[in-house]
Amino acid sequence: MQENYQQKTLGILGGGQLGRMVIQSAINYNIDIHILDPDQHAPCRHIAHAFTQGKLTDFDTVYEFGKNCDILTIEIENVNTDALEQLAKEGKKVFPQPHIIKLIQDKREQKQFYKNHQIPTADFILTDNREAVKAQSDFLPAVNKLGKEGYDGRGVQVLHSEADLDKAFEAPSLVEKLVDFDKEISVIVARNEQGELNAFPPVECAFHPTANLVEFLFAPAQISDEVNQKAIEVAKDVMTKLDMVGILAVEMFVTQDGEILVNEVAPRPHNSGHHTIEANFTSQFEQHLRSVMGMPLGNTDLRTPAAMVNLLGEDGFTGEALVEGMDEAIHEKGVYIHLYGKKITKPFRKMGHVTILEENVEALKYKALKIKDIIKIKA
Repeated sequence: MQENYQQKTLGILGGGQLGRMVIQSAINYNIDIHILDPDQHAPCRHIAHAFTQGKLTDFDTVYEFGKNCDILTIEIENVNTDALEQLAKEGKKVFPQPHIIKLIQDKREQKQFYKNHQIPTADFILTDNREAVKAQSDFLPAVNKLGKEGYDGRGVQVLHSEADLDKAFEAPSLVEKLVDFDKEISVIVARNEQGELNAFPPVECAFHPTANLVEFLFAPAQISDEVNQKAIEVAKDVMTKLDMVGILAVEMFVTQDGEILVNEVAPRPHNSGHHTIEANFTSQFEQHLRSVMGMPLGNTDLRTPAAMVNLLGEDGFTGEALVEGMDEAIHEKGVYIHLYGKKITKPFRKMGHVTILEENVEALKYKALKIKDIIKIKA
């Protein structure tokens, strides 16, 4: 018998742009979404069915919020997992499952999970403090990653030589061998409670040189069929071994000899899947909704090659956001602008994204660079 999804309330911890785009998908299914976020000006505030302002890491706040929902999910990992575990014990459905969120919150545990489950990843050493990192000078060049609370490029230091060791974190962290990679790619995979598993085609990511955030994304990734298939299989393997329900972004390196190494995962919709709103038959946001609500998963095929450009706040500008060049950009065929409802801009803040559809891959890259030069977010 088909479930009546409209009778179930979905609670999301986090009210940023990811939650906002999930709500935009949920509207099509008449599904009510409740949002919890600490920011009274959160992007979700005015489009959620119900909005609660409160701290995501506070047990009582999360627990009280969750009692009024049937199903709970996240759009950010930094949440109180003890409260979610208690809610799950009391019969609420929580996806991804609280113990998985807890595992992924700590990059040290995440890396150890890969090693224990034969998931390909770069060599690493767990370290407790700066002195422990300094003792690993023979391991350089390496990347020092904070165990907990690193987010959006924060909590990562590249250590090229001994001269960089003073940058190491004075906290539990890990030292990971610097990978000489050919490309950085991402595969988003979804799984519902019934065990249905579906992956989006791999995409290629290009990072901002200073902000350590994805600046461009191209779909499909320019990789061989063999590497493409291998990447999808690895992403599905990670999801299956986690036994997770929901959506998982698996960020990977493609090495110079065509091997796949898992870098990190995110158990929620992800920046590397924003293009799917226009470019794929099912968007990552609808797929996330379907996976946690127990609905059948959607087809993930790419309709057409696509690029995504992140709209970051311009360096040197803080204040009420002014979007320059929007009229010129939307005059172009196949250009779709998504602004995230953030009134205040600051340097490198994620303010929106642009998806560009174009059959010819070279023309697509040209148009992506052009759009990046046209649109500027200032104050």
